[in-house]
Amino acid sequence: MPENRLHALVKEGEGLRVEFKTCKKGLNRDVYETVCAFLNRYGGEILLGVDDNGNITGIEPGAADRIKKDFVTAVNNPQKISPSVYLSIEQVNIEGKQILYIFVPQSSQVHTCNGKVFDRNHDADLDISGKSTMISSLYINKQSIYNENRVYPYCEMADLRADLIEMARHQANFQKTNHPWKNMDDMTLLKSAKVFLKDYQTGNESLSLAGILLFGRDETILSVIPHHKTDLILRRDNLDRYDDRDDVRTNLIESYDRIIAFGQKHLSDPFYLEGTRRISVRDKVMREIASNILIHREYVKAFPAKIIIEKSRILAENGNRAVSYGRIDPDNFTPCPKNPVIAGVFRQMGLADELGSGVRNLFKYSAVFSGSRPEMLEEDIFRVMVPLTDQATEQVTEQDTAQVTAQVTAQVTAQVTAQVTAQVGTFCMEPKSSKEIMHHIGMKHWKTFQENYLKPLLAADFLERTIPDKPQSRLQKYRLTNKGRQILQGDIHA
Repeated sequence: MPENRLHALVKEGEGLRVEFKTCKKGLNRDVYETVCAFLNRYGGEILLGVDDNGNITGIEPGAADRIKKDFVTAVNNPQKISPSVYLSIEQVNIEGKQILYIFVPQSSQVHTCNGKVFDRNHDADLDISGKSTMISSLYINKQSIYNENRVYPYCEMADLRADLIEMARHQANFQKTNHPWKNMDDMTLLKSAKVFLKDYQTGNESLSLAGILLFGRDETILSVIPHHKTDLILRRDNLDRYDDRDDVRTNLIESYDRIIAFGQKHLSDPFYLEGTRRISVRDKVMREIASNILIHREYVKAFPAKIIIEKSRILAENGNRAVSYGRIDPDNFTPCPKNPVIAGVFRQMGLADELGSGVRNLFKYSAVFSGSRPEMLEEDIFRVMVPLTDQATEQVTEQDTAQVTAQVTAQVTAQVTAQVTAQVGTFCMEPKSSKEIMHHIGMKHWKTFQENYLKPLLAADFLERTIPDKPQSRLQKYRLTNKGRQILQGDIHA
């Protein structure tokens, strides 16, 4: 936070989106009420170390670290702020005194603080608990701003894919043992993920746009948003058209897989060790690009989202609801969620990290991948540009592909399916049928299992058929290969 910006805030004084708190030695209790009110209304900025009259009093030396720790712990505690939120707190020196700055974005949810609902009015935080009309107004306001919360009253469970809900349940449990979703039925899971909502204008309860995009059948998604697609383009030799293309018009979970796979197909992967373990920096870069273009897109805008791999760069573009304008500086930016519900499901499944970490990861791994810093430009169209070196843009040949698949570990398929590779390998120490494997990893949809799990594991020489000459035999089973055993034992690393 630049010092001149802080001076401007202090001079502006307290108001609808600005609040001062003294907090010389510790956090005032009402700090969390202000956080709740800002989340519920239009967002805002809080300065700790400034009194109500705009006098810079500062934080006492030695207290700042404790205050920051207490604040982050509290806002992540659902007993304090519910739903819990991820907020950062920045320490700034001004006029020789320490100030703590907190940016609170407008949330897509209605939050409570200690079980009470707070709203912001001028420079005051109002407790509106029990005032149903005022609370309904909050919900209506959020549904009009965050389009992911738009409710579709005629959408039914039959319009969703049960296998995608099961995949989310399984992946969340893989990330966190005994995840709450593990034993929930489908409807309870959807409500927990906040994609089954009440429309406070009509009183109807149904699936939201976020739920349809995440778990809907293709025909359901395209009925709701006919322009929905992510265009993946390779343009190296044929600059007027393209050398390869994947027109992705499906749910966000499988869209993520296909973006990762497109990058694996057309980008080389430089050798890189993080500690003693080799990781795929190509997949790290593509993961952040995929997460950004799917999580932060303004889906009601008809602008076609695209990722273009060229000789000198990767360019990603998507429609955006801009919060600020200009280039994003990873060392001086405040993350702001665009589709927090979609982001929340992605985080539960292990496809995205906490808000703000994606930008830092993209800059970190782009430096390894291409030796250059990426550019991120926030306007009405959000753009990400990752420069490429000649080595990174070499066409992946059959030999390159064989080398990549030979090094496969739990990352053998796209990220969403990679995390069950170890489970499949351990289960297939002894030959198992496809139905047995599907049941073991909690899959019900044969086509998804075959395309996203079985075929890639066979191609990578992780699994093998027991009757290789008759792939379609009803007696066919699958077992772990010697290479697969080495992978599980850690003798082969990606």
